[in-house]
Amino acid sequence: MYKLVAFLPILLISLSIQAQTFTLKSSELGGQATNQQVFGGFGCTGENVSPQLSWDNVPEGTKSFAVTMYDPDAPTGSGWWHWLAFDIPTTVKELKSGAGSTQSNLLPKGIIQSMTDYGTTGYGGPCPPEGHGFHTYIITVYALSTDKLGLEEKANPALVGYMINSKTIEKASIVVYYKR
Repeated sequence: MYKLVAFLPILLISLSIQAQTFTLKSSELGGQATNQQVFGGFGCTGENVSPQLSWDNVPEGTKSFAVTMYDPDAPTGSGWWHWLAFDIPTTVKELKSGAGSTQSNLLPKGIIQSMTDYGTTGYGGPCPPEGHGFHTYIITVYALSTDKLGLEEKANPALVGYMINSKTIEKASIVVYYKR
C-alpha cells in the first residue's frame, strides 16, 4: 500500500502535464466536414465557410501562429493546400467561423492568407474528386518562433509550408474527412 501512495502524486503530476499540451479545438468540427465547410466550386456546392478554431496551452517562446488545412489524399502527387494563414499574433487564440473569407474582415489586421492550390487566397473547403473516396483534411495550428514569416499573400503553398516548418515550436491538429 505504501508504494501505491508514494506513486500517486507522481501519477497526478504526469496526468496534469499531459493535459497541458498545445491543443487545437473547434466547436463546429466533428469527424466529417459538413456542407458548411465544403468548397463552393469545382463541382462542389458547399458554403465554403472556414470552421471556428481555438487553441490553448501555448508553448513558451511562441511569437506568432499559423493555421493550415491540407489534404494529403488529393491525386496530385503533392496533396492539396486548402488554407494558409500566418503572422497571427499571440494575442489571437481563436479564429471565428468564416474568418477564412477574404471579404469577411473577421481576421485582425496583419494576418496574411496566402495562395491555396485553388489559385486564390483565403479558405477553400474540401472538394475531392467525385467517387475518389474519403479524403483526409488536416487542420493544423503552429506555434512559431518568429512574429513574421516575411512572406506576402502571393506566396505559394510550398514556400509557406517550408517557412512555417522552419519556425515551428509545436503544432496541434484536427482531422476531418469528406467524400462525394
